[in-house]
Amino acid sequence: MLSIIVLSLIRSERSLRDQSQWGMLILLAIFGVSGRILMEPMPNVQPVTVLVLLTGVYLGAPRALALAAIVALASNVIFMGHGPWTIFQAVGWGAIGIFGALLSDKLVVNEKLRLNRLALMAAVSGIAFNWFVSLSILLDTGFSMLVPYLLNGLVFDLYHAFGNILFVAWMATPLGEIMSRHRSSQSLEAVRDGVAN
Repeated sequence: MLSIIVLSLIRSERSLRDQSQWGMLILLAIFGVSGRILMEPMPNVQPVTVLVLLTGVYLGAPRALALAAIVALASNVIFMGHGPWTIFQAVGWGAIGIFGALLSDKLVVNEKLRLNRLALMAAVSGIAFNWFVSLSILLDTGFSMLVPYLLNGLVFDLYHAFGNILFVAWMATPLGEIMSRHRSSQSLEAVRDGVAN
């Protein structure tokens, strides 16, 4: 089912005009929300982390932040359940997108996506994302519960990391090619300058 959505994304992208970043963002949001909902039976395995990371790399931090917020809010409100953790998810994925933008020159070298570096970053990002979202339990419990909570979730953190590696292998190259057709060098320069300041 997820493959059908990817094929639909590829076909829809062809109808966008060049450098239509916001149109591309809408397509990516649809893919992220539907992918997250479809993968829900597999705990912590979903394409959003890799999708936001790639968006940061190719389209810049502002678009990655927007995508993170849209996917977290829409998928939680529509299907997965909404609560204070939604804010943590949006911020966590947004941070991953910012790191993708900041490290884009290390992840794309000579216009070629470095899959080994991306896979490593995606795996680490999955674990860091889960730990950050786990901080949301502090809104309801004491700090003493955080470490046991993190330890109990370690297997799910590994699911997320391994799932991200699989998503990089499966979809990073075609999505990277799609996004590179819609990137503008001006937005990437503005992102790097804005984040550096």
